[in-house]
Amino acid sequence: MTTKPRPRSAAAASSKSPRRSKASREAIEPVGGASTGATERIVASITAAIVERRLMPGTKLAEQKIADIFAVSRTIVRQALNQLSRDHLVTLSPARGAFVATPSVEEARQVFQVRGMLETAMVKALASSITDAQISQLRQHLQLEREAIARTDVPGRTRLLADFHVVLARMLGNTVLAELLNDLLNRSSLIALMYQSSHSAEHSQDEHSRIVDALAARDGKTATKLLTQHLSSVERNLHLDPRSPDLALALLPPHHEHFCPLSPRPARLWPQPAPRPMARPSARGGAVRAEL
Repeated sequence: MTTKPRPRSAAAASSKSPRRSKASREAIEPVGGASTGATERIVASITAAIVERRLMPGTKLAEQKIADIFAVSRTIVRQALNQLSRDHLVTLSPARGAFVATPSVEEARQVFQVRGMLETAMVKALASSITDAQISQLRQHLQLEREAIARTDVPGRTRLLADFHVVLARMLGNTVLAELLNDLLNRSSLIALMYQSSHSAEHSQDEHSRIVDALAARDGKTATKLLTQHLSSVERNLHLDPRSPDLALALLPPHHEHFCPLSPRPARLWPQPAPRPMARPSARGGAVRAEL
């Protein structure tokens, strides 16, 4: 005698969570190569936003918001943020989350010091091996820089001006050098944002043009000298030596009655006698009281 299987009740059937389709699972949690691709896409997007000055130092990078933007899980976002942290573009705080990095003055100096050592040797080597086709490629890059500057394309010109140095490295056929220099240039862009470089895009573009002219002449000595001057000029225009403000001047608002902006001594915080009004000559030769 065979017994028929008892049908499951509706409650029992509904107690089991429905299985998600393969497509929906991959949308929530990419696997294998898809996961790596999503991580790299987020890393590239955040890096580009920093280099092109769309993300400022100290900006909060909320995991959930980034996950929503890229339609991925927070696990994938964390992987991307960890990679950016290793690249020194993002700072991770266990209690506060992720932020665009705020490089220190000492870090800024070290980045430019390393760039100087690498790039001067790079240009010296390139001057003896560069081809006419590579010179033509550099001149095309310079034209793209000029066009971006002319149309006030700030993100585009920022990227192109940085890429100029990476293009030089690639022409030597040294992938490791190109990748290392690319990382340093990303950090340099963040440093320029942090310390408000006044080095104009037009000035940088003109210096790039002179470096290419020296390379075209196969003049390694001049090319190296011009590159050194270019990096020194960029670093010099960063505000890496801020003067320590007088505490009283910093804390008192400019319109405060005891605010003394030109005093070489610390401002006195107790009431001072009212200054005597100054007199200036009138058009009719008399004296007119100046309002303070």
